[in-house]
Order: sequence, then C-alpha cells, then structure tokens
Amino acid sequence: MKHIARKRFGQHFLTDAAVIDAIVEAIAPQPGDAMVEVGPGLAALTQPLVERLGRLTVIELDRDLAVRLRAHAQLDVVESDVLKVDFTALARGMHPDSLEAKKLRVVGNLPYNISTPILFHLLDHVDVVQDQHFMLQKEVIDRMVAGPSTSEYGRLSVMLQWRYAMDNVLFVPPESFDPPPRVDSAIVRMVPLAQPPAIDFKTYHDLVQTAFSQRRKILRNTLGRWLDERGYNGDFDLQRRAEEVPVHEFVALAQATK
Repeated sequence: MKHIARKRFGQHFLTDAAVIDAIVEAIAPQPGDAMVEVGPGLAALTQPLVERLGRLTVIELDRDLAVRLRAHAQLDVVESDVLKVDFTALARGMHPDSLEAKKLRVVGNLPYNISTPILFHLLDHVDVVQDQHFMLQKEVIDRMVAGPSTSEYGRLSVMLQWRYAMDNVLFVPPESFDPPPRVDSAIVRMVPLAQPPAIDFKTYHDLVQTAFSQRRKILRNTLGRWLDERGYNGDFDLQRRAEEVPVHEFVALAQATK
C-alpha cells in the first residue's frame, strides 16, 4: 500500500536516485559505523546506507512507517519523537560491552518545521557524536554556516559555530521529493570541534539571545544592560550590531562574564 505523506509530520520523501547517491557519497558510511538515521521515511536513504554499514539504527515517529521498517532485519527501529530521544544513552546502548561508547554518526532528512529544535537537542549530546549530515531547508543551512556582517548571520550561526565545523555540501531541488516542498533544500555536514572552547552554556545562550533580540540596534541598547547587571567592565565594543561580532568574540565575552 502506498504511504501518503503526512503534513503534520512534515513528510517529504526523497525520490531522486542521483541525489540519493550523492548524499551517500558525502556521508561515506563505513562497515561498523555506529550510525543513526533520523526520519527514514520510505527508506530511500536507509537502504543504501545499511547495505554499506551492515546495521543501522533508525528513529521514526510515524507508526505505520515504523512497522514497515521493522520488516528489515538489519534495522534497529526506535519509534519515537526525535526530540525525546536520549542520544547519549543510545550511544551507550549500541555498545553495552564497551567501557567507552562508540561515537554516533547521525544522518537524516529532518522535518523542516522542527529542524532548529532538533539541532539544539543534539547539541546537548554532542560529546557522543562523531559527525552529522542533515537534509534541511537551504535557507536554514545558509544561516548555520554564515559569517559575520552578512544578512544570514544570526543567533543560529553563533549558537552552532562555537561547537561545530559546518559545510553546505550539496544542493537539493524541490523536484527531488514527493511531494515537492515549496523551498530549496541542501545537505549540511556538522563535525564537532575536537577542542571546543570551555564556556558556561547557559551564559552563552542568554548572551547570544540578548544580543540578537533586536538585531538592527547597536549592542549598547540590547546587550549593554545585560553586561552591566553582571558587573562586566571589560573591553568589548558595544557600538556594533550583533551581526558584526564574530563567534570567537561572543565566546570570549561569555567566558569573561559571570
């Protein structure tokens, strides 16, 4: 029976064989990799991945699709909302006899309506992740990889770039899907930094959120009071807009703030 894409799950199924091959090549799966696929759908990407891996864990919310996926002997199916999945526990569970969890390689065609919450959820588990390859709305990836003083540079850029090296590796047009989305898509590669800067994440999160709360205003009018309340008296140029400040300066400011 043909599966009808469900709007509430943000389902758009990848059907273009050439694009699928290009994605698999970009991911470069190796036998024995501890790989997790988010939102496998109709298994367009799942099948070529598991052929190369030997075994694959998939996370699928749609009950009907989960039933289909369980018919594949080489798939371990986690039927759940990805935002409720404990990836740290998942990494440990995939190698219960090992003293140290094997790092996960996470891939998937993320539902575009909740892609940002998923990225932040995975940030909580970044210590057990080797790399991530995701299909996302191209506009979101443009923001993720943007540099300062560009219109795309914003909170998402700063919140992710302190922890990941990221690249836009492949453009995917709407006609590659059934049904076609109304937006262009792309594949992003996210590799956790081997030696990330040590920061208090809540301080960093609050700082960045405050800085970009009114991005057209200079930081003295947005971040100035926030810094004053914390007794900051360092040398940070507040006569700029948030979009002009590079990631390393936001990191340094968070490290210097109580």
